[in-house]
Amino acid sequence: MELELTTPALLFTAISLLVSAYTSRFLTLAQLLRQLDSVYREKPEEGILEQMKNLSHRIQLIRWMQIMGVLSFILCVLSMFLLFLSRQLGGQVSFALSLLSLMASLIILIYEVQISVNAIAYQLKDHEHKKLRL
Repeated sequence: MELELTTPALLFTAISLLVSAYTSRFLTLAQLLRQLDSVYREKPEEGILEQMKNLSHRIQLIRWMQIMGVLSFILCVLSMFLLFLSRQLGGQVSFALSLLSLMASLIILIYEVQISVNAIAYQLKDHEHKKLRL
């Protein structure tokens, strides 16, 4: 199968949007972590500390999502460059690695979303009698 120069270019928009969404998630969680840290310093409670640990873990996952997304972008650009130089095999390998990096980023996203949902479910467990569910 011959890979055309335009094929890797199709991923540019998707990867850019994903990395932008990841950055937005990161900034939101970092702000929330800072707020909880401030509250915890005034009144240390185990529940707040657990929330902070959860947010810290999620921030680390988002960092890996971003790294894998950017790696995917770099490999995509490399693929285009190699295809431009008529290095078909190198372009194909680079594009395949780009797709794998993007897939890894999305798998980490699924895991991070699951942690997020579990944290919200834990937060709402005291309100089970009010029929609040996720």
